[in-house]
Amino acid sequence: MMKIGLFFGSFNPVHVGHMIIANFMATHTDLDQVWLVVSPQNPLKNKSTLARDYDRLHLVHLAVGDNQLLKASDVEFSLPKPSYTIDTLVFLKEKYPEKKFVLIMGGDNLATLHKWKNYEILLRDYQIYLYKRPNSEKSEWDTHPNIHYFEAPMLDISATFIRECLKTGKSVRYLVPDAVFRYLEESRLYR
Repeated sequence: MMKIGLFFGSFNPVHVGHMIIANFMATHTDLDQVWLVVSPQNPLKNKSTLARDYDRLHLVHLAVGDNQLLKASDVEFSLPKPSYTIDTLVFLKEKYPEKKFVLIMGGDNLATLHKWKNYEILLRDYQIYLYKRPNSEKSEWDTHPNIHYFEAPMLDISATFIRECLKTGKSVRYLVPDAVFRYLEESRLYR
């Protein structure tokens, strides 16, 4: 059974920090593939700073390039908004019964997991692969049998910082994958 890691994000825009985590999870764990799931609207995030869904998806496609271990996914685009992780997982389980889905998230998300829709079902039915984040608080689920920690290399880059650079005309070279850099140089995105 193929094991797929789901790495959810706004990817606004996707940057090398995201790609390092995705590639690490695809190459240093038992996952066969990692899908970068572009979220149309995170219920906990401000929508006004978000680039259009298909622009963000296009950048993820560019970032993934020909890497067979990674895949850009727009699965949430067709689901009711706002998208909740549990609903997406249930949908994927029905659509791909031959695949096993695992959740990838930063360790800092564990502290707020109890605020997620149906988090008990998430913890019961799905494995969660956590990459450690600096300053992650201890959580009551640290020792849960479905939670697995990984020491992925971390880069302190934020999409907010990248958007600021683009807005003020500063270069984002080396902060984003080359193909994404070339696209952003030629487009009006985030400017």
